[in-house]
Amino acid sequence: MKYIIIGLGNFGSSLAEKLTNMGHEVIGVDHEMHKVEAVKEKVSYAICLDSTDSMAVESLPLQNTDVVIVCIGRDVGANIMTTALMKKTKVPRLLSRSNSALHETVLEAMGIDEILRPEEESAERWVKRLTTSRLVDSFELSKGFSVIEAIVPLKFVGKTVEELDVMKVFNVLVLTIIKQTKERNLIGIPRKVAKVQGIVTAKTVFSEGDIMVLYGKDDDIQNLLKE
Repeated sequence: MKYIIIGLGNFGSSLAEKLTNMGHEVIGVDHEMHKVEAVKEKVSYAICLDSTDSMAVESLPLQNTDVVIVCIGRDVGANIMTTALMKKTKVPRLLSRSNSALHETVLEAMGIDEILRPEEESAERWVKRLTTSRLVDSFELSKGFSVIEAIVPLKFVGKTVEELDVMKVFNVLVLTIIKQTKERNLIGIPRKVAKVQGIVTAKTVFSEGDIMVLYGKDDDIQNLLKE
């Protein structure tokens, strides 16, 4: 996949390097040359430009990129302006970083659904979320074993836990189901809120759009999600 990461601070540069090491094409962007120099040997391409300048941004291959991630942290104004420009260009998938509840509210008001919170989430977790099909979030309990949230595969929809026999077939345990509901944020903008449905039973039915919480070996979970 092709990624553009704008903002090469600690979080952005770490994310860019990890994605590159996994074989993805990554363009790192920052307006400070020393940050560009620091990553130019670690990513596919490193570019120095002002991401708040609409003319400069036009030089980026935005429509030929799968994911654009705005990782600008300290300068909230630059983060918001850059995110607005990316939104305007209608990039295929856009994520943006927030550093406060108010900042997050502004991003939500702009229609940004995928928001990064580096103070709470590591670059490693975001790499998993960006590169694993249907994965929403993950938490590694020990080497090779994780609890993950993933969107229910379409072939599971309408079937019960008992019918699918996930534990026997995939050696993965379904812990619970999360459904997405809508609530309004601080300024009245609707946003998605996750509601945990409690412990699953044999008769629990998977519905389209549900998020299932799974526990097991990483390889077994990957095999389930590939199905």
